[in-house]
Amino acid sequence: MLEKTYEPAAVESRIYDAWLETNSFAAGAGAKPGAETFTIVIPPPNVTGSLHIGHALNNTIQDILVRFNRMLKKDVLWQPGTDHAGIATQMIVERQLAEKQLDRRTMGRDAFIDRVWEWKAESGGTIMNQLKRLGASADFSREKFTMGDRGQPDDQMVRAVTKVFVELYKRGLIYRAKRLVNWHPGLETAISDLEVENIEVKGHMWHLRYPLADGVTYECPVTDEEGNVTGTEIRDYIIVATTRPETMLGDVAVAVHPEDERYQGLIGKFVELPLVGRRIPVVADDYADPTLGTGAVKITPAHDFNDFEVGARAGLEPINVFTTRGTIVSDEFVPAAYRGLDRFEARKAIVADLTALAEEDATRGLDHIENKKIMVPHDEKSKLVVIEPFLTDQWWVKADVLAEPALASVREGRTKFVPQQYENTYFAWLENIKPWCISRQLWWGHQIPAWYGPDNEAFVAYDEAEAKALAEKHYGNPVELTRDPDVLDTWFSSALWPFSTLGWPDVTPELKRYYPTDVLVTGFDIIFFWVARMMMMGLEFLDKEPFHTVYMHALVRDEKGQKMSKTKGNVIDPLKLVDEYGADATRFTLAAMAAQGRDLKLAISRVEGYRNFVTKLWNAARFLEMNECRRVEGYDPKANTLALNRWIVGATARGAVAVRAGIEDYKFNEAANSAYDFVWGTFCDWFVEFAKPVFNGEDEVAKAETRATAAWALDQILIMLHPMMPFVTEELWAETGKFGPARDGMLITTEWPDLSGLEDAAADAELAWLIDVISNVRSVRAEMNVPAGAKLQMVVTGAGEQTLSRLVAGTSLISRLARLDEISPQNEVPGESAQFVVGDSTFALPLAGVIDIAVEKARLEKEVAKLDGEIAQIDKKLGNEQFVAKAPEEVIEEQKQRREAAVERRAKIQDALTRLS
Repeated sequence: MLEKTYEPAAVESRIYDAWLETNSFAAGAGAKPGAETFTIVIPPPNVTGSLHIGHALNNTIQDILVRFNRMLKKDVLWQPGTDHAGIATQMIVERQLAEKQLDRRTMGRDAFIDRVWEWKAESGGTIMNQLKRLGASADFSREKFTMGDRGQPDDQMVRAVTKVFVELYKRGLIYRAKRLVNWHPGLETAISDLEVENIEVKGHMWHLRYPLADGVTYECPVTDEEGNVTGTEIRDYIIVATTRPETMLGDVAVAVHPEDERYQGLIGKFVELPLVGRRIPVVADDYADPTLGTGAVKITPAHDFNDFEVGARAGLEPINVFTTRGTIVSDEFVPAAYRGLDRFEARKAIVADLTALAEEDATRGLDHIENKKIMVPHDEKSKLVVIEPFLTDQWWVKADVLAEPALASVREGRTKFVPQQYENTYFAWLENIKPWCISRQLWWGHQIPAWYGPDNEAFVAYDEAEAKALAEKHYGNPVELTRDPDVLDTWFSSALWPFSTLGWPDVTPELKRYYPTDVLVTGFDIIFFWVARMMMMGLEFLDKEPFHTVYMHALVRDEKGQKMSKTKGNVIDPLKLVDEYGADATRFTLAAMAAQGRDLKLAISRVEGYRNFVTKLWNAARFLEMNECRRVEGYDPKANTLALNRWIVGATARGAVAVRAGIEDYKFNEAANSAYDFVWGTFCDWFVEFAKPVFNGEDEVAKAETRATAAWALDQILIMLHPMMPFVTEELWAETGKFGPARDGMLITTEWPDLSGLEDAAADAELAWLIDVISNVRSVRAEMNVPAGAKLQMVVTGAGEQTLSRLVAGTSLISRLARLDEISPQNEVPGESAQFVVGDSTFALPLAGVIDIAVEKARLEKEVAKLDGEIAQIDKKLGNEQFVAKAPEEVIEEQKQRREAAVERRAKIQDALTRLS
């Protein structure tokens, strides 16, 4: 006997253990012989990570696809694993060491790396166990790690990374060069754009006077406060502006626009750098915007990405003024007063000295300070460390060459994006791709397979022995080599994920069978960093796209549409949802809200609602059990005689088709909503209610058929819900399997049924009529404020032969479910009746004496007027261009939803008024 209530906490771990014990997640579990494959590789979460709501959405969608395709009896592999997360992991371990007054440099590289592996064994991979709480059915026996097993050189994952680096180097696609990178002074490493967050802060724009050298002057227009030119004056200085005065120590030029008339005579002349005394040229470059500020800009190629390009065009040598820790270098070209200062201390000192200088000499130093909000790049994780553009030697990939085949794959339709709009994002990035910096100045990661000779010549090789052989050939004799201490960008190894996890570079049976994979499920924010790079590497090394479909899911926001953040205090923890409402309710909520291209607004009330859905399913199964609805050997749904049973069989078939179509079209919200509407709306609300008189009646034949049909329909419901709600469905599958013919295994590997040919048009029409009549009576009762206990009469006019026969057959059901006292066919509609039409007949509910008709009319008219006012007010807001331009997107969306609800409500009330007319 089923328990009275379903308790997820008591069931989920037991069910999950049963799946593991039966190897239900293993590649090929339950597949038919010779079945086609279906493969998904998990976007590897950081080994440092813990489950957040974005992970929950991403992995719920993957699991729905995996469970569904497993039930199609395909050979399914969901490949799990984690990413070594170079920077994040190194930061965690370094913080732990600092608590013990230790640091990695004192320990040495080997000891530090050992310590990281120890941390990984103890604490890393927590997220994998958290995914299991959600019901993820990945093949955990095949779990991979981007760093392989303890980083052994012969480890397959390590060999894969080494082979790609060496081969790309040999093909001329990897090279070493001095270029600007995003530099993290705290960690002393280059970082990717993804690890940089631009934060708006209250800052300053310092306007500085640079004196012209060699007695040069020019005629400068003078403007008033409104920008109107009021005259000219002779100046022997140029004003430039900067938000980072400390970088002036590395200025190599002042740039002006080649067509800016003010500065035509200064191009090719020199200015003298205040505080430093170095002469730097005035150069012409389109980068200088005549409409911004003075139209003259300081050029510091070593510390600004735009300036680097200007410097390269002008042939200027960059000057680096920072150390790797963000202090001022102790070189001769820097005034002694600033050497060794932290960059922000140097800023204060330089501003103070420029202020003093201006007081002495009006041609040089600080002109004025402007307060303004500025965007400052920060370390994305801590949001505390300011990132610096920094000139340094790094390893680079010629990404533009690798991008061409990756662009063609999407343009020519071999890989498609869902929703398609994300193709434009993909194209925009790949068409304008820059060289990819792949080296990081860390210790945790894949060490770059390059060794340097005594003159810094690089030898890229699979191992040191090969490097030594190359060096000996180059120098003519054996030499000492030093290995490059840097490691590779984490995205380099994760770019190989679809094939390295299958055993490449070895030609394994798994690689032959499961590559290319089928669908990639990921967030839109890593199209550049991961999706595009997997496309590049898959095409370069296996000559095949790594997947045919990229499903991009949107963001999960709070119920007001705001992005979740700890500072706002609106973060929803998926594990707390699982604890409180169960994994099924959590998963179903995410699926039901996963509309293509639209962010999810997650309200706890939605999760509560879907927990009620789980309860509704459980209670329906208990009701069927109490009424002895058991599966029958050889039951044939096509052999049913009762219209009720023929109807529910057809409705079940339609429900299963709709759910399947939703999943196959990546419209997970439509799949979930179709399942919900059928299970709750059709099966529980109508079929179960219609079946009660049969179960309580004396017709044993009808009773047996209805019991068998109900048990069959419940089986189909469990199957169609299983990809979205795996735990409760597996539990009910086992419980209902205790009666009737033996189950052929667990639900997880049960075949998705083909229910074609089960629809019955006559039964559908008959039951649709019955539901329509009852629904209309219920609507009238609700809209007209009819007391719940009041029994009404119903008059039917214009009834044809079919309607009369349906009335005879359905009178008891209609009377019970619509709370009617009497149903009578008549020739005329009584006065003061609410009316509705179904089929060929008019149905009237006389309300005189039950409600005050005049009062009810007045109430409804008043509500219509109130709603008209509300709609007009919203239209006025949405028609206001200023409101639409300034209001946050979530506020506009809320107004649109309010309008939609008001219009819908108004239509219902107008219908009620029409019925009373």
